Amino acid sequence: MEKFSSFDEIKKSLENRETDCRAIVTHYLENITTKAHLNAFVEVYKQSALEQADLVDEKITKGKAGKLAGMVIGIKDVLCYAGHEANASSNILKGFQSQFTTTAVQRLIDEDAIIIGRLNCDEFGMGSSNENSAHGKVLNAMDETRVPGGSSGGSAVAVQANLCTVSLGTDTGGSVRQPAAFTGVIGMKPTYSRVSRWGLIAYASTFDTIGIFSKTIRDNALVMEIMAGHDEFDSTSSRKPVLHYSELLHFEKKAKVAYLKETLESPALQQEIKENTLAVLEKLQSEGHEVTEVQFPLLKYLLPTYYILTTAEASSNLSRFDGVKYGYRSPNAHNLESMYKLTRSEGFGEEVKRRIMLGTFVLSASYYDAYFTKAQQVRRLIKDFTENLLNEFDYIIMPTTPSTAFKFGEHSGDPVAMYLEDLFTVQASVSGVPAISIPNGKDKSGMPIGLQVISNSFKEAELYAFSNYLTELTS
Repeated sequence: MEKFSSFDEIKKSLENRETDCRAIVTHYLENITTKAHLNAFVEVYKQSALEQADLVDEKITKGKAGKLAGMVIGIKDVLCYAGHEANASSNILKGFQSQFTTTAVQRLIDEDAIIIGRLNCDEFGMGSSNENSAHGKVLNAMDETRVPGGSSGGSAVAVQANLCTVSLGTDTGGSVRQPAAFTGVIGMKPTYSRVSRWGLIAYASTFDTIGIFSKTIRDNALVMEIMAGHDEFDSTSSRKPVLHYSELLHFEKKAKVAYLKETLESPALQQEIKENTLAVLEKLQSEGHEVTEVQFPLLKYLLPTYYILTTAEASSNLSRFDGVKYGYRSPNAHNLESMYKLTRSEGFGEEVKRRIMLGTFVLSASYYDAYFTKAQQVRRLIKDFTENLLNEFDYIIMPTTPSTAFKFGEHSGDPVAMYLEDLFTVQASVSGVPAISIPNGKDKSGMPIGLQVISNSFKEAELYAFSNYLTELTS
């Protein structure tokens, strides 16, 4: 069963009657048990997954199966799934049962995908290492002394370690692309509004996107074309038509590619990542593509802008967790005020509390204009610069991360060093444009290196096709 490295292979095996969905799910369940120490899953839906598998097998027999029959999917623990627990890997939501299913997840189920469980993550999606989870840290399957990246570390490791076919994560400032780079898989963040956020437990509402981890571009594109599109439950979701991305992967034209001088000259950039990125750019040039160095003078403003705005939104979004409506309520409270204070102090982890405090500070009356308003203005400058660049060029290429996966505890005492891990991923998030991370070799210690490709808004079809071309070019 290990031979199934893609959904295409699963489909072929199902068509040839060499296996069935129950056997596929059983295989993944065995893998999850064998590799339980990686801590990728916080809950495995063994019974419901096998029941789903039997239903899909019936549909296959009758010739009525959907496009994703046989695909086994894990979902990040911030995505609601009716009748199952979702607690954003936080003690403050311990025991909370979802009353409805995330639109993106439901669309996959409607095409007969099988949901096998929920995946570990940094609490409320806040982190770059998956060390901030109430369920404990996730281990990188390639080197268990190293982080898998975050916040979607469990989702990345689930695909890396063959615990499911594809997984869903969320990307606020790089939380799909960065762990994809650290674990050697493909991670896609779509255009903001391309995929409905209905059913996603919010961190920063104007940044949050649901993304996809996979081992092949085709699998990623197929899942995206099914879950994307307008949703009446999410007023921010786009009405633009969704293309058949998985059928548009052929790339023939000569591309105009830009790379940002400042990213490759960053003192934080690991030498091997720089060399591998330059090698790809040189390969593209030798194949006749136009490759141009451009300057990005706003690079140093990316992280401050991102963290001011996202912490402000987090402060607002997380104010709903107060012990009154749902989730954890402190047993030590003796009046209303102490209930609020103790519930939030005991329920939230250190990183979440840090970001709530930062967000509350930048939204306070005395500092609102100096920080929040100014950051909104800079966000507009970054967005305009990026979009103008993408109107001139087809793609921007840069490293996904400044370093490969670091050791556990390496940045734990220094939040600023941890935030620097998002240095190259936040541009796409601040601008709202799509970006993908694809594997680009390994460093001398054998850890994966990621290459990031960015395209203009709603150009997912072109981004997938070019990324597919790049994976073939560099393999």
